[in-house]
Amino acid sequence: MRVPPQRPHCGRMRALSRREKAVNGITIALSKGRIFDETLPLLAAAGIEPLEDPETSRRLIIPTNRENVRVVIVRATDTPTYVQYGAADLGVAGKDILLEHGSEGLYQPIDLKIAKCRMMVAVPAGFDYAHAVRQGARLKVATKYVNIAREHFAAKGVHVDLIKLYGSMELAPLAGLADAIVDLVSTGSTLKANHLLACEHIMDISSRLIVNQAALKLKREWLAPILEAIAGVVDP
Repeated sequence: MRVPPQRPHCGRMRALSRREKAVNGITIALSKGRIFDETLPLLAAAGIEPLEDPETSRRLIIPTNRENVRVVIVRATDTPTYVQYGAADLGVAGKDILLEHGSEGLYQPIDLKIAKCRMMVAVPAGFDYAHAVRQGARLKVATKYVNIAREHFAAKGVHVDLIKLYGSMELAPLAGLADAIVDLVSTGSTLKANHLLACEHIMDISSRLIVNQAALKLKREWLAPILEAIAGVVDP
């Protein structure tokens, strides 16, 4: 008696399809908000247009007008991880994220010059930061950029106790938790609304295009035109 061949399980077929698409196509990791919005014209220059808006779509994987290119929506802090481990072939991440969380295994070919802001030290209005530093005071500093802050103050020889927070940084001095904060400043309106002053510039921040090093070799035929098109827009 002849036994009919078994059909593969449909779940396995879908898994294989997704895996094959990831291997054979290009996956771009982006975060919602300003970075996504300011990356759209750069992708358009490379002939790539997402078919859905992540702000309104419930999908985390956004198809594009090109069948072999997709966009995955991740947290800004997770973008380097997705690219580093090959879950995405390229992505866009701020210089602050790359410095704070590391960029091992990542190729950074282009400063996209988007999502620009400044990393600053800010204090309550009326606090004499310069005097406190001259007197060798030990300052309490709240930030989510602990590594960047540590290197900055160590280079200046300033003694600080760093307090890691994940949000509402401006509240820390107002509540007496910290003497100062280290955070990103764009317009400065949030600082002003909370009676804080930016008193020291640490560095300028912009977003970088990051590429998985293995993908750059294995998928060069697909990636090279995208990188060239984006570079042509950034530095015409």
